[in-house]
Amino acid sequence: MDDARRWFKLSSPFPMKRGGALVGARLAYETWGALNPARDNALLILTGLSPSAHAASNAEDGTPGWWEDIVGQGKAIDTNRWFVICVNTLGSCKGSTGPADINPANDQPYQLDFPDLTLEDAANASHELVHGLGIGQLACILGNSMGGMVALAYLAQHPNSARSHISISTAPQAQPFAIAIRSLQREAIRLDPNWNNGQYDKDHYPEAGMSIARKLGVITYRSAMEWVGRFARIRLDADQRDDDPFGFEFKVESYLAGHARRFVRGFDPNCYLYLSRASDWFDLAEHGGGSVSAALAKLKVERALVIGVETDILFPLSQQQQIADGLTAAGAQVTFVALDSPQGHDAFLVDTVRFGAAIGGFLDAA
Repeated sequence: MDDARRWFKLSSPFPMKRGGALVGARLAYETWGALNPARDNALLILTGLSPSAHAASNAEDGTPGWWEDIVGQGKAIDTNRWFVICVNTLGSCKGSTGPADINPANDQPYQLDFPDLTLEDAANASHELVHGLGIGQLACILGNSMGGMVALAYLAQHPNSARSHISISTAPQAQPFAIAIRSLQREAIRLDPNWNNGQYDKDHYPEAGMSIARKLGVITYRSAMEWVGRFARIRLDADQRDDDPFGFEFKVESYLAGHARRFVRGFDPNCYLYLSRASDWFDLAEHGGGSVSAALAKLKVERALVIGVETDILFPLSQQQQIADGLTAAGAQVTFVALDSPQGHDAFLVDTVRFGAAIGGFLDAA
């Protein structure tokens, strides 16, 4: 169901950081709660690469959202108190304008004609939405994973646009390990013959490339501890194997295949490529004269909560500490939480009890 989805028309043309512009572009978003008369209780959620704007169920759409245990009445992000906005990232395929959409210049899908996308573009689009809703300053801007980088870009480009910030499992700049993994994911897609330089269709679709890309991602989203605890060396039953001598033999292989099957037709390959590359390009230091610390000093938030996970190999804890230290040095009141969740990078989606406690406690103190 998409009954709860709303759309916001961006300025047209909408300029892009690396050149070009979008005409008639829009953002998909959903809201929960109510904006108070002072218009000062808005909380913006910026997501990771693949989620939609449907963070939680609501009156229009009762299906569970990707952060169902965190957002809602009486939950950590209490919609009785906060007016919550969740945006689908510009460049995605979950309602916002991206490479899979129609280019009004020729009435054909953009595909690789879509302008180069940066996370700064995604941030500026979200900023337009917030102001379009009549909100001058957010009570809080929250970003998970890639969304955390978008949040940093938002604050860097629009200082004083939020009183507080919640940074979750993210980074001020892409580091070599994350770049290497995302590079392999993109390569897997581009080497699939069906990708055809971005000109695929539903009958000639780079399913193998998307499957490998997703498997690589899932491997990095969890920790080695998690893989051992869940699967060890458990083998598939004989009737679950095929005749291929190099086919799946272990349950962990079957698990990854299942994850990939659920993903490959649910996310557009070109959108994946654009968002993945935008994540690699992001470097907060560009907003601080080459210094991450200088850039963090410009964000101008009063309070911040920075949460990292000790087992996160994609966005290591040291990067969360760097954000916390930089905001502290800039004068913000910062709470740094390092969790030992075995789930690694995906912990914010899985370990919702402990993440919820940290988020709820921070917001209750506002």
